[in-house]
Amino acid sequence: MPTPPRQRKLIGEAVRKYRKRTGLTQEKLAEKADLHPVYVGEVERGEQTVSVHALIRLASALGVRVRDLVADL
Repeated sequence: MPTPPRQRKLIGEAVRKYRKRTGLTQEKLAEKADLHPVYVGEVERGEQTVSVHALIRLASALGVRVRDLVADL
């Protein structure tokens, strides 16, 4: 079952918030998380459903816990 748009948007907003707090660009975050920069942008805009694997990579690169990224769900 696909992730509802509202949930994708909330996750994307959390990723963007923590990325900006750490002073990273989307490109630098993608590099640290070993993900494609376009994918990171799509996740932040809520256009792409993020996999658990990618969510773990993003959280690690941002220095936060996965639960911090999904807290508002």
